[in-house]
Amino acid sequence: MEQRESPQFIQTSLAASLTLGFQQGSFHRNAKLKGLNLLLHYEEGCLGKCHFCGLSRSRREGPRGKTFIRVEWPLYLLEEIIERTKGKDQIHRVCISMITHPKALEDTLFVIQRLREETDLYISVLISPTLIHQENSLDAMKKAGTDRVGIAIDAATPELFDQLRGKGVGGPHQWDHYWEVVRMAVNVFSKFQVGIHLIVGLGETEKEMVETIQRGQEMGAHTHLFSFFPEKGSPMEGYSPPPLDQYRRIQLARWIINEGLGSTKQMKFDKNERLINFGIDINPLIQIGEPFMTSGCPGRDGKVACNRPYGNERPSGPIRNFPFIPESEDIEEIKNQLGI
Repeated sequence: MEQRESPQFIQTSLAASLTLGFQQGSFHRNAKLKGLNLLLHYEEGCLGKCHFCGLSRSRREGPRGKTFIRVEWPLYLLEEIIERTKGKDQIHRVCISMITHPKALEDTLFVIQRLREETDLYISVLISPTLIHQENSLDAMKKAGTDRVGIAIDAATPELFDQLRGKGVGGPHQWDHYWEVVRMAVNVFSKFQVGIHLIVGLGETEKEMVETIQRGQEMGAHTHLFSFFPEKGSPMEGYSPPPLDQYRRIQLARWIINEGLGSTKQMKFDKNERLINFGIDINPLIQIGEPFMTSGCPGRDGKVACNRPYGNERPSGPIRNFPFIPESEDIEEIKNQLGI
């Protein structure tokens, strides 16, 4: 029986599957996917045991559980995906997500090369730092055609990282090594061609999250922000997403830091480490709406291409990461959520 594994086969997000016409359906509020997300696939699954992840070996449904980042990820032939991207002008970028598997590095390079040969899309890789030990692995990705990489640190503190991704769950990932790979990636791809993923709502305080965003910024890595969503069957399926007001404050703080408008030094926190003062007038930032959009790698127009429609919440809302510019009604709702 043929093994349906990477690199010949690869998973796509549900949004990508709909956009490429593999499945039929429409997007809430006519959202348009601008970034194609691909995910390596192996029968053994990922070697990680991250407590919040749909790919975790600790998930009840096993390594081939149905969802990841809230949605299904159907499996298709890589060559058919490549063919269907041709002529899709709305897609600016493709992001290849590695998983922690011995073949992932080699297979990622193969996928990068095929995309570079057949398409004009910008190419990002969400790398698995546990597989990266030298800069030459990152050099090879760059030479193959990657212009940016992302590193999913996810948890904002070393204690939470260890508890949810490392020794605490018998997983292979190490906090210090992840940040070392951030440093290596900045060396290879240059400042702000690297992004870190952080998930709000894993048990951190607002101050801890903002300080980690600042750490990434000072190293030359922008933050791509996610809101925790409980994956069914994962050890954290009973946890709740973070309160909306908390997420909105972190979105604003990330925007201020990543846009170079300020830093944690000017921000103030209460005794519970809740953000109470941003150090600048936030009203103009709320009015433009962009701080509340999905954060990710840019496309041909310089705007975020990896807009992941409804990857953090159900389309029925409330929307946490807007895949389009918020409209005036959305802005009023955001103000209410912030308590302004």
